[in-house]
Amino acid sequence: MSTSTDSPPARPRRDRRPVPPLVFLLVLALAALGVWWKVLDDAGAREDATEAACVTAAGAPPSLDPSTVTVRVYNASDLAGKAQEVADQLTQRGFVVDEVANDPTDREVTGPGEIRHGARGTDAAGYLALFLPGAGSFQDTRADARIDLVIGPDFPGLASPDDVAATLDPIASAEAAC
Repeated sequence: MSTSTDSPPARPRRDRRPVPPLVFLLVLALAALGVWWKVLDDAGAREDATEAACVTAAGAPPSLDPSTVTVRVYNASDLAGKAQEVADQLTQRGFVVDEVANDPTDREVTGPGEIRHGARGTDAAGYLALFLPGAGSFQDTRADARIDLVIGPDFPGLASPDDVAATLDPIASAEAAC
């Protein structure tokens, strides 16, 4: 004797779609996309930071040994003895002072002063400019590397060694990052 049931055998439903696994895969794909977006964005930011550091390092004045810089100090202000005072300060900081006098040229100097140099003294002039912020720069046709520091009527004094070091520190770290 066979037993029969009133209901037909159960068949798999064909209209059923695998929605939960598809949703899970979609969420997983979005999470992976977000991770890769972050990784690529961080890499771009690092490249931008490196490029900015290289630009900063390339445009920055060099850090030189003051004993390799020969300076002539000229006074173009109305203050008597100012050139000698500045020359003494530069000597104390390690610069080689070649001459101290009143400005022998007819150039009008305004502001804190002017740094005059030839093509061979460009790096030294950039370094000396750290000690006299706001000084103008004038390149002439001299053939040697000597530079002239001309004290102007608004000369505030030389920058402190701490200020110069504070200016050079970011430059050194930018050079290291480049």
